[in-house]
Amino acid sequence: MLVLFAAVMICILAAPASAALENKTGQVTVFWGRNKDEGSLREACDTGRYTTVIISFLDVYGDGGKYHHLDLSGHPVGRVGADIKNCQSKGVPVSLAIGGFGGDYSLPTEQSALDLSDYLWNAFLGGAKPGVRRPFGDARLDGVDLFLEHAAPDGEHYDVLAKELAKHNVRGKPLHLTATPRCRFPDERVRKALDTGVFERVHVRFYDDQECRVNWQELWGEWTAAYPYTKVYFGLLASPEAGQGYVFPKEIYYSLLPVAQSAANYGGVMLWDRYYDNLNDLSSFVSQWA
Repeated sequence: MLVLFAAVMICILAAPASAALENKTGQVTVFWGRNKDEGSLREACDTGRYTTVIISFLDVYGDGGKYHHLDLSGHPVGRVGADIKNCQSKGVPVSLAIGGFGGDYSLPTEQSALDLSDYLWNAFLGGAKPGVRRPFGDARLDGVDLFLEHAAPDGEHYDVLAKELAKHNVRGKPLHLTATPRCRFPDERVRKALDTGVFERVHVRFYDDQECRVNWQELWGEWTAAYPYTKVYFGLLASPEAGQGYVFPKEIYYSLLPVAQSAANYGGVMLWDRYYDNLNDLSSFVSQWA
């Protein structure tokens, strides 16, 4: 695999100057927390390749605010707080993704959304409340990401959650509010929330869907046009083993990024995820091109 990437890199470096990418932002977001063999959060930030790391997932919530579950795939939760602070000291903000691939979450009422906002603020962000445990100690996360794989299109209140979270500042800065939808536009699971206009970034997952592969330029245009004041990130698989729709580095450089970067609100690249990036080392290239 390393030989393949070395060959690709030689070809790219030898390419005509006209192929050079423009409008780069240098922004690369990666998801961390889905495999205990991916290494620590500290190690991810120490690579210098990622500009944001999203911890995944808080995957159980919505039952009257009584029960929440943080799934980090076997990572020692007690060590994460110090790692968060290390990342932040290097200028890498760290967010928490809520939702995920399980189905034990929902926001069926406005009150459930308000309850979740209150819990997130006091358990992970800038607040503190008697009786609310802080899994990462006094480390304060920088933001929240909505990864709503199994949210019901109707009857959910993520718009209420988004507007409530947007009222907060963390460590003297506005809370980073982001979403990670699937590529088909619109993604009804998160549409109401995005339409509030309070999101800083959207990481669109251009993988695990054949239509994404075939019509990615059209879909990219729809996402960037729909949210002109939000930074839109192009979501990629970090390795062929991560799922369907992996894009090889040469295609990223010559085909994908020139189109993506032509959008005025292009934000950067999102990689799924840290474990697969360790296997494939894609970020070593993408961090130079994004």
